[in-house]
Amino acid sequence: MSPVNEPPRPPGAGFAAWSRDRLALARRGAEECGDLWQLEPGVYVAATAEPCEAVLHRGRDFPKPPSPLFPPLKRPGAATTPEERAHAHAARMRGLRPQAVAARIGEIAADTARFVDQWPTGRDVEVLPPIRRALAETGVRYLFSEDTPALLPFASGLFEAREVLVRPTRWVWPRWVPTPARRFRTRRQAAFTDALRPVVRRRRSSGRLGDDVLGQMLRPSPRYGLLPERVILDTLPGITVATFETPSRAAGWVLLHLALYPRAADRIAAEAAALPAEAAATTSAHLERLPYTRAVVREVLRLHPPSWLLTRHAARRSQLAGYTIDAGSTVLVCPYTAHRDARQHPDPDRFQPERWLDDPGDPDDPGDPGSPASPGVFLSFGTGAHGCEGAALAMAMLTLLTAQTARRYHLSEPPGPQPGYQVTTYEGLTTAGLRLRATART
Repeated sequence: MSPVNEPPRPPGAGFAAWSRDRLALARRGAEECGDLWQLEPGVYVAATAEPCEAVLHRGRDFPKPPSPLFPPLKRPGAATTPEERAHAHAARMRGLRPQAVAARIGEIAADTARFVDQWPTGRDVEVLPPIRRALAETGVRYLFSEDTPALLPFASGLFEAREVLVRPTRWVWPRWVPTPARRFRTRRQAAFTDALRPVVRRRRSSGRLGDDVLGQMLRPSPRYGLLPERVILDTLPGITVATFETPSRAAGWVLLHLALYPRAADRIAAEAAALPAEAAATTSAHLERLPYTRAVVREVLRLHPPSWLLTRHAARRSQLAGYTIDAGSTVLVCPYTAHRDARQHPDPDRFQPERWLDDPGDPDDPGDPGSPASPGVFLSFGTGAHGCEGAALAMAMLTLLTAQTARRYHLSEPPGPQPGYQVTTYEGLTTAGLRLRATART
């Protein structure tokens, strides 16, 4: 007997078709099957806004799995408890909340300006590697302040380990199998931890905890007390990579759009003219005067969410989009297709930053249509209790990088009929190999 109340499955769907072109199958599944569709038995894709938000908000039914990238290193002593994880999360968020990011805008602006100043003009440049280096320094500095020079090389090692781990492989080994990639990860993670441990101990012994994210994690909590050293050391490798890895992918898409849409870039340049000449003098008030720049960043993230697919597992039998999802099933949340739901975003495939603005536009400018409707769902940073912790930091990085770049340069793609990049989707949505040319504005 066929299963009752099961989501539909598009013809030809399956892991083989998925591996050939994941974006195309994701779009076809959404178009042909609607809110929720079946990729394989027990594997479902939440394709539109309502089921995506439902999965992300219903943490008990669809809990977020622990990150497999940097699991706690094996060491003597008790495993991290749920209470300690809650304490670590609360401590990190004290340093990552919007108010904390706003207080350090000058540092972020100075770092992103250095990248812009060093961009070679008049020749095609592969942009993702230098973007990653620049944003890595920004992210590590935000976490560790004056200890950045000592920790940055080891943070780069963590990123190398991540890149090795997420490469597509023919076989998916159980997590307990010590594959070469996992052994490489463990070595890089241990090196980072060994470099971080004396920093933690020095700050605690001196009493100078610092005002950065690490300093917040070293402060005792009225509710939980002092966070154990092992929890800090186990928590920070993943957070360190996250501060620059996803923003780097997003920055590639943003800079590409500056090249593709020169009128939008000109408008950003005009807006960015009000930024201080000395980048370190930038404040949150300056950032608030960049509404169109923020709208461009947000629109690019809508069209090309770097984390375009999120994995959840059903902890219990549940109802989703009118279908029954059995315990143990996998649900893939797809912001990429949810952002292309015309019910949420009219003309969804069109690049239209104005949809995020309150300003109705300039009636004398036919090229400025203004905001056509209330903005719809936005899941590029997730949502709910497990939304991206670094969303405010990422938006500050991307907004400043976009404004400073457009103020200084016209960007263009290399000539030729083919795109100067390859879209990759295995771990995130990336413009691999993207090359752009910067020409100084006069």
